[in-house]
Amino acid sequence: MTPARPARHDREHIIDVAVALLDRFGLPDLTMRRLAGELDVQASALYWHFDSKQDLLAAVSDRIMARIPDVAEGADLLETARTVRDALLAHRDGAEVVMSSAALRPGPSRAQEMLRRALLPQLADADLGATAVLQFVLGHTTLVQQRMHGESHGAAATAGVLDDTARDAAVFAIGIDLISRGAALTTARR
Repeated sequence: MTPARPARHDREHIIDVAVALLDRFGLPDLTMRRLAGELDVQASALYWHFDSKQDLLAAVSDRIMARIPDVAEGADLLETARTVRDALLAHRDGAEVVMSSAALRPGPSRAQEMLRRALLPQLADADLGATAVLQFVLGHTTLVQQRMHGESHGAAATAGVLDDTARDAAVFAIGIDLISRGAALTTARR
């Protein structure tokens, strides 16, 4: 009797496992070696599916952003931005993964496309506006996630200083409102 051969892993399954590892251990511990160990393969086998670790992280980023629902042109910008933020917060270090991919892989993403649609009727350069909103959402969500990690390890002393959830929601809404007003002023001046 011959020993059972390990199951072959396709790209989608590898991304599934990478997302699960991200949620369990965080971005610093999502290594190709750990992923390969979880899949019971050699790390070099992963390079049949991904050119590099950054290529894998780009795929994980796309998976995170796939949670964002479609929006129609002229959708409420704050609600659209919240769906992007919620997709990021659904995964440990989600904002950092997506921010890294956005920095190293310029071009439109699902998040940017949904934000662009929300801005289309009211902003002449909806692409540029969507980029600005996405950068705000990524930065804000990264700060929130890093504080959450710090609090979970006892490293952040925010008790009594912040009502985290309410304050974060207020800062987020004000930030999107300020960007919207600035965009409206810019469009009116043209």
